[in-house]
Amino acid sequence: VHSSARCGRRGWLAYLMGERIQDNFKPNSKLIVVEGNVATGKRTLAKELAKKLDMLHLPAADVHYWDHITGDKSILDPCYSGICSLEKFLANPNNPDGNAFRLQLWMYTIRMLQYSDALVHLLSTGQGVVLERSLFSDFVFLEAMHKQGYVRKQCVDYYNELKAISICEFLPPHLVVYIDMPVEEVQARLKQKAKPVEQNISPAYLTDIDACYKQKFLPEARKVSEVLEYNWKIAEDTERVYDDIISLNWEKDPWKLQDNVTLYHIRDFMSDKMKVANLTVTSMFVPEATVGPYEVEEIYYSYRNLGLLNPEGLWAKSIPKTGCELASLIRVINTNFYINGDTFVFQLPGRKYSPGYNADVGDKLIWLK
Repeated sequence: VHSSARCGRRGWLAYLMGERIQDNFKPNSKLIVVEGNVATGKRTLAKELAKKLDMLHLPAADVHYWDHITGDKSILDPCYSGICSLEKFLANPNNPDGNAFRLQLWMYTIRMLQYSDALVHLLSTGQGVVLERSLFSDFVFLEAMHKQGYVRKQCVDYYNELKAISICEFLPPHLVVYIDMPVEEVQARLKQKAKPVEQNISPAYLTDIDACYKQKFLPEARKVSEVLEYNWKIAEDTERVYDDIISLNWEKDPWKLQDNVTLYHIRDFMSDKMKVANLTVTSMFVPEATVGPYEVEEIYYSYRNLGLLNPEGLWAKSIPKTGCELASLIRVINTNFYINGDTFVFQLPGRKYSPGYNADVGDKLIWLK
């Protein structure tokens, strides 16, 4: 009665029945990405533009993006989120355990998954999407990390190889809106946030991010997308930005080269998150991020089947092991495990089957779907 990972996807049957993706397209069926340094007001502008343009707003993805949109939406062990921590990076970016590189590698994967969600939404509904950053600009952070000595050159080569074999599968955004803000103002805003961990961000790191945006990202973006650049003060005038957007001629639009068949292929691929995530698999070895095949299997099956639940359905907080450590001890699926006389069932809530097909998180009428 449970669905496969392909449930709910519109495929060739829908095409044969007469569905045409381009028939849903309207003037505002666009992907817009708001870019800029840290704390430049991207979220405010993106949210207001989405409202004015009747588009879907997708907030900036964080390391727990996948947790937020799957299962019971609880935050899982870092083992299932790239084995990295943003807070740890901000507190000590030079940590020798490789956290900085794993963090950026994971963020590239997360931004890739979010961008695939945006593509599926646009191609399925015709409604445009406004995002805050994307996989296309993710490299500016790794470049800045490398310049500051946070990651090794081998890590950069690994990232570039991975990017080369994955980013080519994605259509670029129709429009990039870039907010330019001096590093001094960025620092002032970070201080206003009063988050202790953000006070440690190096001015040199912020400067390198700014430079990479202007010297590498924007020139590349102009080749395939419309680009609007604004001083941060001007960007606060949403009405002006809105007027500029509706006045665009959209001359740079690789989407015009697509037809209904190619768009169906794109939507079908982007709907399969396992295929999308597998784009980040490469045979190169880098100590900071490479995981062996047995470890991958353990983590994967622990994610699908192993949680830390007691028979009453409560999370077991007394177990002195993380999900990763427990997974390395257990290879049996769908059984019971005894610790100190208590029985624990292996299951992560709402993540064993496709969304809407998990009775353990309250999904109803599964057999009718």
